Amino acid sequence: MEVNMTATWTDENIFLFVLGSVVIACSAKVDSFPQPGESLRARTLTVETGGKGLNLAVGAHRLGLAVDGLFAVGDDLFGPLAEQALTGAGLSSTMIRRCPGATGAGIGFTNHDGENCLAVHSGANRLLSADHVRAAAGLRRAALVLAQFEIDDAPIVEAFALARRAGVRTLLNPSPFRRLPAGLLARTDILVANAVEAAQLARDLAPGLDAGLDAGMRSDPLATAAALAVSFLAFGPDLVVVTLGAHGAVACRRGGSPIHQPAFPVTTVDTLGAGDAFTAGLAAGLAEGRPLEECLRRAAACGAIVAGRIGVFDALPSADELERLLAGA
Repeated sequence: MEVNMTATWTDENIFLFVLGSVVIACSAKVDSFPQPGESLRARTLTVETGGKGLNLAVGAHRLGLAVDGLFAVGDDLFGPLAEQALTGAGLSSTMIRRCPGATGAGIGFTNHDGENCLAVHSGANRLLSADHVRAAAGLRRAALVLAQFEIDDAPIVEAFALARRAGVRTLLNPSPFRRLPAGLLARTDILVANAVEAAQLARDLAPGLDAGLDAGMRSDPLATAAALAVSFLAFGPDLVVVTLGAHGAVACRRGGSPIHQPAFPVTTVDTLGAGDAFTAGLAAGLAEGRPLEECLRRAAACGAIVAGRIGVFDALPSADELERLLAGA
């Protein structure tokens, strides 16, 4: 399906459907990442509700978009905490599906350079099913359906198949990366990946596609990312965006030249969630029918705002915060 970058949407159609994940996220700020067997003292500890899906939903909603979706929580002590966070952010509790077992949880470390590493236990997120998706009427009326890889393949495959039949655009952020199920990329209209995920996807799609990739990312990350993005277009998407941290982002669409969006200057405090904020900003702009160049600029600004703050949930910018940054840039 061709992606219309300049579509005008009626008010009732401007909402996103997020096929989400929700986790209770614990993030420790440390001077350096711990080595095997090493115990470190953390400078700060943040406990908040997060998950890539929830970050996308809350991020887009704070930018003024209506959001529908699906989120699975467990029947443990963390379940009500996750539900409270969702409703406290102005989203409807009707998006939540309660499942037996543990709610998803994540543990992350951020070093003094603002770089991060993390591990996520999926918990109830793995119980979100294709049946849940088929019962979600809002998916077929959305401007855009978003998915990420903190949930299993089945609900994503079903959601993208239903979206394609309904003429609804789809956005995939394959993070944390795993091998893509057959046919999913062909049903993906917009692919958003960071440099690591793009390299992993290249290795997964075709032998030799990643030849010289590591050296290219070091010597000329913009050209290398653009070449990767162009190669991914052949597998189905109409728009591919590769984010490159301090180097910004590169976008390629069918029939167009690569677009480089520089990163906004920011004193990096914590990069956790910056990619999710970027994707939320991009999705919001596309759903509103903004030109691609403007969408990329807004997305980069969202990522910069989060990178300059501690945590993710409370760091996701409002529409006013975004506009102030853009006005001063």
